[in-house]
Amino acid sequence: MIVKDANGAQLADGDNVTLVKDLKVKGSSITLKRGALVKNIRLTDNEDEIECRSDKIKGLVLRTEFVKKA
Repeated sequence: MIVKDANGAQLADGDNVTLVKDLKVKGSSITLKRGALVKNIRLTDNEDEIECRSDKIKGLVLRTEFVKKA
């Protein structure tokens, strides 16, 4: 399975990504800002989603259309 970011670059486990859009986090009042760096991603069984940890939120799942490889 090949996982690609918003620009079409291939993602792998352990990559760092940045957000390309401000994202509101469901179940929380926190908004992740565009340009925020997310380190050490993990790929999931779904090619459109990645698991990651932000400084503010642990166990976060992001759609690949909202990130680009750092």
